[in-house]
Amino acid sequence: MTEAEEVNLIENHLLYNHSNTSSRSAGVYRNWPKNRGIFMNKTKTFLIWISETDHIRIISMQAGGRIDEVYWRLVKGVRLMEERIRFARNERLGYLTFCPTNLGTTLRASVHIKIPKLSANKNLLETVCEKYNLQVRGYHGDGTGIFGDTYDISNKRRMGVTEIQAVVEMTNGIQAIIKEEENLSYTIID
Repeated sequence: MTEAEEVNLIENHLLYNHSNTSSRSAGVYRNWPKNRGIFMNKTKTFLIWISETDHIRIISMQAGGRIDEVYWRLVKGVRLMEERIRFARNERLGYLTFCPTNLGTTLRASVHIKIPKLSANKNLLETVCEKYNLQVRGYHGDGTGIFGDTYDISNKRRMGVTEIQAVVEMTNGIQAIIKEEENLSYTIID
């Protein structure tokens, strides 16, 4: 791919950026693009990243909040892949990955959400996220910092839950966040 294509994919959240300092220190980005790659369907709703932090990262995504469609596209894609390759799995730890935070189901279900009122009330956002075992990240990916009013919110737990439990927990948490956002009012300061 050209450099312009790479930049376009990164800006559209379709390709990993190379900004995480921990990953850079560990040598994750060396030799780009050799031994790394991205595959995606025509609608750019199903992607496979090869050799980012994990050896393989399977992504299903779309705009509009239809988490059920995103989840079932992921399941269908993984099942098709399993017909040709075997994923490393340990009976006690779950699926094995390079990134230790992904042990267990390896599933990180996330939503990009704009919440301007909760952005101004970080304690309330933190309380809701803690209650539903959610993790807040910056909109531009891991290690990019949390600023503005748009966040990437995902399930925190991957071990001890099934994939569907992780998605349901994240969905319930997002619904609670939306409810809190709707119930807050702006305070105008002169």
